[in-house]
Parts: sequence; C-alpha cells; structure tokens
Amino acid sequence: MSTFPFAVNRGLLSRRLLTPLLATLILWGALSPAYSQQPRNILSAALARNHLDRVLVSASAWHPYPRAKERQAWQTVVPSVRDAYLKQAEVLRGCSWETPRATLFLGFVRTGDRKRYQDVSFGRRQQLATLVLGECCEGKGRFLDDIVDGIWTICEETYWGVPAHVGAQKRGVGLPDVSEPTVDLFAAETATLLTWTSYLLRDTLDVVSPLVCDRIDYEVQRRILGPNLDRNDFWWMGFNRQVNNWNPWICSNWLTAALLLEKEPQRRIAAVDKIMRCLDNFLNGYTDDGGCDEGPTYWGRAGGSLFDCLELLESATGGSIDVYGEPLIRAIGTYITRAYIHGEYFVNFADAAAKHRADAATIFRYGKALDDAVMTSFGAYLADVQGIGSGTLPGQFGVLGRVLPAIFSLPALRNTRSGEPLGRDSWLPGLQVMMARSVGGSTRGLYLAAQGGHNAESHNHNDVGNFVVYADGEPVIIDVGVETYTAKTFSKERYSIWTMQSAYHNLPTINGVMQKEGREFRAADVRYEATDSLARVSMDIAPAYPESAAVRRWHRTTTLHRGSRVTIRDEYALRQRTGDVRLFIMTCRKPEVRPDGTVLLEGMPGADRSRPVVLSYDTGKLAARVEPIEISDSQLKSSWGDRIFRIVLVAIRPVLADTLEIEIQ
Repeated sequence: MSTFPFAVNRGLLSRRLLTPLLATLILWGALSPAYSQQPRNILSAALARNHLDRVLVSASAWHPYPRAKERQAWQTVVPSVRDAYLKQAEVLRGCSWETPRATLFLGFVRTGDRKRYQDVSFGRRQQLATLVLGECCEGKGRFLDDIVDGIWTICEETYWGVPAHVGAQKRGVGLPDVSEPTVDLFAAETATLLTWTSYLLRDTLDVVSPLVCDRIDYEVQRRILGPNLDRNDFWWMGFNRQVNNWNPWICSNWLTAALLLEKEPQRRIAAVDKIMRCLDNFLNGYTDDGGCDEGPTYWGRAGGSLFDCLELLESATGGSIDVYGEPLIRAIGTYITRAYIHGEYFVNFADAAAKHRADAATIFRYGKALDDAVMTSFGAYLADVQGIGSGTLPGQFGVLGRVLPAIFSLPALRNTRSGEPLGRDSWLPGLQVMMARSVGGSTRGLYLAAQGGHNAESHNHNDVGNFVVYADGEPVIIDVGVETYTAKTFSKERYSIWTMQSAYHNLPTINGVMQKEGREFRAADVRYEATDSLARVSMDIAPAYPESAAVRRWHRTTTLHRGSRVTIRDEYALRQRTGDVRLFIMTCRKPEVRPDGTVLLEGMPGADRSRPVVLSYDTGKLAARVEPIEISDSQLKSSWGDRIFRIVLVAIRPVLADTLEIEIQ
C-alpha cells in the first residue's frame, strides 16, 4: 500500500502478511560476534521478476504529488499547516541569500569547525523550501521571484556538499574541485530540493524564464545523475566496502532526481537499476534482526531513507516493485519501536543521542506500508507529543523530500489512535543488544539495555559490554552519546575524544587499560535469556581489551530482575596485576556516596514521577568516588543539561581473580 496519495493507478495489490516479530524471546546459546548470512539481493530479485523497461512509469506520466497549479489538492492541506507556511514565506519575501564563502569552507581544514559553513548552506536551502511550500499553499505567484533567486544562487555554488565530505575528490580536502563533482549526503539532498521545486512549480517558473528549470536540469545532471551513473567508486554505493546510512540516504535523493529529471529513457532505467543494486549492498550488510548499529538517531536516515526509496520504487513502477513482504524490510522498520524507551528517550549506543525527536510521519507511513499497528500508533503518538499539525512540519535538510509526503498523509496520521511501543523484551542477536522492561506496556519500574558486539561498528564507540538503566521512563545510568561533530570525529584521532572511550562508558578499565577499537575487539560467549521474572545477557568482554590489559577473562552478566533491581556481575581473571581495576558508571543524576556502600542518585529535576535510585556495592571490595563532568557542548547539553557525573569504583584488593557486583534499585 503506497502512501503516495497521487501516484498512478496500479490496480489492486496483495501483500504477503507476516507474523510480527515476537516481543519476547527465551533463548540460551552462544552467538557469533560477526553474525553473517548469504547476500539476499532482495531488490535484484525483484528486478529479475519485473523488467524496468516494462514496469517503470515514464517521467511525464508519474504523478506522485499534486503540482502547485492543482489548486484543489493544495487547498485540502490542513489549514493550520498551510497558514504557518504562508506566514513563514511572507517573512522571507525579499530575503538575502548569504554567500557560503571560500574562507568559510576552509574553516574545516584550518580549525576543524564544520558548523559555520553548514549553517550558511543549510540556511539557504531551508529558505528556498519554505518559499516553495508557501507558493504551493497560496498559488498567487507572490514568492516566485524569491524562489528564482534561491534556485539561481544555489546553482551558482561550486559544491553542493559540505567541507567535511569534500575529501572524496582526488585533490583531497580543502576547497572543492569544480572539475570533479563528487556526491555526498548534502549534494544529493540539494538535488532533491531543486528536483521537487521544478516538479511543483515548473509551469509558473517557465513564465518567469524557462532557463530557471533548465538550469536545475543541467546542474542536477552534471553534479548528481552523471557522476552516480558513470562511477562505481563512491564508497557509499557499497560495491567495494561496507556501507552505512549514506547509502539509502543518497539513493533516495538520486532516485528522486532520476525519476523526475532524467530525460533519456535508457539512462533513467539504468539509474534506477543501479540504485536498486546499491540498496541491495546496504540490505546485505544488515543482520536478520534489522537492528541499526548506528543507533536510533540514525534510523531516520538508514531504515527511514530505505523506506523513502521503497515508496518511490513502488509508486514509479505502478506497484510492481513491492518488497514490503520481506521479513528484513519489516525488521528494519520495527527496530525504531524496539529501541524506544519513553518520551524522547531511545537506547543510544554508538553516536546516537539519548534524546531524539523521531520522524513521526516517516514512522507512521512505514507502519502503514507494513500493516503494522504498533508503528502507526507510535507515529501518531509522536505527532501528538511533538504538536505536528499545529504549524510547519518538522523536516531535515532539504525538507521537501520528507515534508511533501508528511503534508498529504497528515489527515490519516491525525486520525490514528496513538500509543507508545512499550514491548517487554527485545533481543537483537546480530547486534547483540538486549532491551527489557519490568512490565510490558508500561514505563513503570526499571528498564535495562545492554550490548555486546564489536568495536568496529558504524559510528563506533569503544563500548562492548556497556549498559543503560532507566527508572519509570527517566534516565539513571546513561550512555553519554557524542559531542557535536568536528574534523576530529571521523579522523584517526576519533578515540582521543573522551565520549568515544570505554572509561566514559559503564565499563571496567583493567590494569589501567581501556578497550581498543577494531573488529577483533569484541564480546565472546554471548548468551541471552528472558523469562517472566528476569531478562539477562552475559558475555566475556576480555577480547575487547588489548594485550596490555593482561586480562584472561572478564565475564559480565547484566540482569533485570523484574519489579525489583538491576544487577551487574563481573567475574574476572587476570594474567598479572599491573595497575588498578576500576568500574566506571556514568549518570545524569547527582550522586551522593554514603558510608554504607550505597550511592544515592537523586530524582531527575522537573521530571514527572522521577524517584531517587540507589546503587549498591561491596565496600570490602570497592571504594567509590564521584567525578563531576561539566558539559559545554550543545549536542550533549540537549540530552543532559550542564553536568553529568562519573562514579568511579576502585577495586581495593590486588588479586588476580575476583567477582565484583553492583546493584541498582
């Protein structure tokens, strides 16, 4: 079932109904840390069944959304949304278009700053999208001159991407080489913004000058369509290496441009064919559980962008390319409901932020495509708490690719019963991530998530064996997340950043040695169990540490005892003792170390129903102290405020083997 409300008529389609993934699982068994399978090639198989030259709708016939001249359709837009876009567009009439200067671009290699240039570049695109939506909502031509200015100034830019990504060119980092267009996330997003602008307004823009949309056609072909079709060496395509969210994100934009702007039919078919093969590279890298190793923050541009591609393909082939019946497609979609804790909180291992405003409309529409009531109700819940429908719709960079489907699915979204996805247990064997609640269907009580895996995941932190604990839906023991990206974040200096280090996760430092990055640094002997009384994951995390840690075995068992407590039990054996053994616990709550072997963690200020939590330890084995950490980074502040704390538990006895245990209740 496509959520493109104005797609071509493709007849009645049947979709294979699948039993939803089990919310609970009882399993004991060792799991491979490099969970693997044969390539599925889901989309290539669909291509074999449906020749594109027969099923692909022509560019002139494909009608995914109403154009601006189709006034009746645009007049059905929810009035509060339409009025909000008009108001914002009116503010932008006669606006300036700040120039993204060369020296601003060079700021990335000179100081590591990527934000100043991005603010200018993204601001231009946001202005254009707002003006386009204002014109579509009103249809009187008042915003056309400003739209033309926006189109022209963006087309005049040397490079549509951002300084942090220009290193893909043969001449490396610095300024962009105009003779070698390379395709990054934001060059692709720019292409989509201009493509939808042309689709929606071409008739009226041609009255101003036919050269405006001709310029869009030329620049998108030169910068995106040509390079992507002619080259196979862009890493994100996945033909030479593992891929991440760049693959479906860029493919969703490339596919939009190819379907709407490519005038040569055979090149259009070739582009769609290649995009589907690129997407197979992305899907083949997923484990069967559908877990996103980049975390929930990235799901919107991993699984969510995959969904964008699938919707485009289904619509533009009259329903012939439809893979929503595939178990993996379902698992990738439902991951976002399984990683949810409460409110804005998600399980945030790797570079993900703990607080995340998930894309309500995308989750809702993906749920509709899967006939999954949990996803659709979750989308409706997010729309309620985010106030979607009372003003302009939230959208990421480029905005039109996501806002257009959101606008026309908004009535259905608002008429859907809302609900939080509060499943009791979830186990992702490929990622080795456990998530469990005290009570299914409720945020009351304790929540535990723990992970194994390896230290070469996409957006990796050195965090094998890490865990988080929430109480009544509020954070207690946390994964700090990641600071605002700089040049250092994705460089050889990545693990000099404190948030990437195991000593700033809920992990031991062994003989003074932290975990090491690399796929060989992993969890071993991983076992999972869930019953009505507990949820538990155990693993040996010794292989996550380098030889210098001199650790033979560090068996960590992380258990949620439903309705009462969380226990962390570490049984270890060292080859020799060369330094301290310390357990680190990260918390956003102010801790008070008390002489009886407990640490009182205060309730969250301003949080409803937040109660104090107590961490207990054996004073005969461990000594506790607290280190406050002041937060100045805006990214971290958005989750944790001005300060977090690190509880340091130092092993008192210099022994080669011992068992250490902490309890949280």
